[in-house]
Amino acid sequence: MLIAHLPAGYLLGSAARRRSAAPGIMTAALIGSVLPDFDMVYFFVTGGRVHHHDFISHWPLFWLALAAMVLPAIGRLAPGRFLMAAVFFAAVMLHMVMDTVAAPMLWLAPFDWSKFELTTVPATYSNWVVSFMLHWTFGLELLICAAALAVAVCRARSLRSRQQA
Repeated sequence: MLIAHLPAGYLLGSAARRRSAAPGIMTAALIGSVLPDFDMVYFFVTGGRVHHHDFISHWPLFWLALAAMVLPAIGRLAPGRFLMAAVFFAAVMLHMVMDTVAAPMLWLAPFDWSKFELTTVPATYSNWVVSFMLHWTFGLELLICAAALAVAVCRARSLRSRQQA
């Protein structure tokens, strides 16, 4: 996925906020939805020799193991922050699922180095971005972006109508 991670995080954060007014939920969803892609720094440091999905920040089992350690601790030490932390990890895992649609992911690393992806985007154009943007999966990204925009517009209208009342 190229452009839909942050909008998907917004949708997740919006859904979580409808269930709870706990502070920080939206921030956690937005950060979690893009955090795995901060490994792009290492991608450029290696000169692109290693795909950024091969780094530990794109290993789903790493995040699941971290969540299994962090969430119980937060539940005991800071129960008011538990939902925020759970939404953060849910957003990270949403990122992993979204990447799996059209990019190889190491779902079982470090135990198995098999790569999983639902569909392969063929390099039909010399620029990989163009190849992605003209593949049917980019339509899914546009749909996610449109849904996030619709939710944001509806929320803004709702807030405006409440302020006028």
